[in-house]
Amino acid sequence: MVLTMERKAMEIFENHESQVRSYSRSFPTVFEKAKGYKMWDTTGKEYIDFFAGAGALNYGHNNEKVKKKIIEYIQEDGIAHSLDMGTVVRAKFLERFTEVILQPRNLNYKVMFPGPTGTNTVESALKIARKVTGRQTIISFTNAFHGMTLGSLSITGNSTVRQGAGVPLTNTVAMPYDTFMQDHHSIEYLERFLEDAGSGVDLPAAIILETVQGEGGINAASFEWLQAIEKLCHRYDMLLIIDDVQAGCGRTGTFFSFEPAGITPDIVCLSKSISGYGLPMAITLIKPDYDIWEPGEHNGTFRGNNMAILAATEVLSYWETDVFAKSVQEKSKMIKARMEKIVENYPELQATTRGRGFMQGIACGKGKETYGSEICAKAFEKGLIIETSGPDSEVVKFLGSLTIDEEGLNKGFDILEKAIQEVLNK
Repeated sequence: MVLTMERKAMEIFENHESQVRSYSRSFPTVFEKAKGYKMWDTTGKEYIDFFAGAGALNYGHNNEKVKKKIIEYIQEDGIAHSLDMGTVVRAKFLERFTEVILQPRNLNYKVMFPGPTGTNTVESALKIARKVTGRQTIISFTNAFHGMTLGSLSITGNSTVRQGAGVPLTNTVAMPYDTFMQDHHSIEYLERFLEDAGSGVDLPAAIILETVQGEGGINAASFEWLQAIEKLCHRYDMLLIIDDVQAGCGRTGTFFSFEPAGITPDIVCLSKSISGYGLPMAITLIKPDYDIWEPGEHNGTFRGNNMAILAATEVLSYWETDVFAKSVQEKSKMIKARMEKIVENYPELQATTRGRGFMQGIACGKGKETYGSEICAKAFEKGLIIETSGPDSEVVKFLGSLTIDEEGLNKGFDILEKAIQEVLNK
C-alpha cells in the first residue's frame, strides 16, 4: 500500500509538475518526515541528510526550540503577513540581531527586508550600489552563483543557468576568482583592468563575491585575497558586497563567513538559514551612509513573513556566546579529516578537498568528473542525501546541518565511503 502511494505521488510529479524540477530527480523518492539530521520517505526508509535544504537548515529539521515558538505564535493569532508594517516580531528581531550579532562584531548596518529569497537580497544589493555610486557595472567572479532573477543571473558564472535568461545579461564583468588561475595572480589581473584606461572595463559600482563559492565548486577564497579585494574597493571607490546567502549564518564556523578575514563589507546579503527553520526570509545589511533608498523604492509583498522573522529571532540564542561556534569549528575539523582520508584511500578519484567549516567538498580530478554524480546517486540508494557542486558536478559537497552530532557525521561518511567503493569497483 505504501509503495503504491509513493508510485502514485511520483506519477503526479511527472504528469503535473514542470520539467524544471531538479532535486526530485537527484533524490527520487517521496519524503514524509524529517527531524534533526534525518529524513524519512513514505516507505519508512531513513536517510542521513548532508544537504540541509541547500544550506537553509543550519539548525536541523524541525528544530524543537523554534517549532515551539511558531506553534505558540500561531495559536495566539500572531500576525503572519505584514509587508513592512511594524509588528512586535519585527521590532524584537531587529533589536536582538543588533545586540547578538552586529554589536559584538563592531558592525554597524541598517537592516533591509528585501523579499523572501536569496536572489531578492542580491537584487537589492546591486540596485543600492548603483544608486549610491551612479555607476552601472558590477564585477563578479568566475564560477559565482548569486541567484536566478535577471540581475543575479548577470553576475552568475554557470553557463546553463545564464542561458535560461533568454535575454542579454549586461552591465557586469566576470573576473578570475582567487583559486581560478593556476598562478593565483587574479588580484593583479583585476587591478590591471581597473587602472588601465584601455581595458574596456568602466569603473564599477561594486564588486560582489562569495567567500566560499557554494554552487560553483566549494572554492574557498584565502583571507589574504579577500583583504586585497577590500583594499581595491577602497582605492577605486567601489562598494564591496559579500553574498553570504549560503556561506553565512555560521556555515563556515563564524556567523559571517568574512569574519576571519577581518574585512568589513559595505553590503551583506543573507538568506537561507537566517530564518533558522527553512521559512523564506532574506535581509540585506547596508552601511548607514549608503542607505539612501526612497520609501518603497524596493519592495515586495512577502518581505514581512513574521513566522520566519520569529524563527530568526529564536535561533539567535545559538550565538549569544561562542560555545556553538566553537562546536561547529571542532566538527569542521572532523569533516575535513574524513574527507582527506577518503582522498588518500581512493587515489583512483584523483581528488582533492576544498572549502571550510560545514561547507566542504571532495573534488574529483580531471577526467573523473562523472564520478561526482555517480557517487551521490549511489549514496542516496544507501540512505545518504548529498549533492554535487561545480560546473561539471565534479564536487561531492557536504552541506549538513550545524547541529548534527559526531555519530551522524560518522554514519554519513561511512555511507559515502561505501558508495565510492561501489562506484570505483563498477
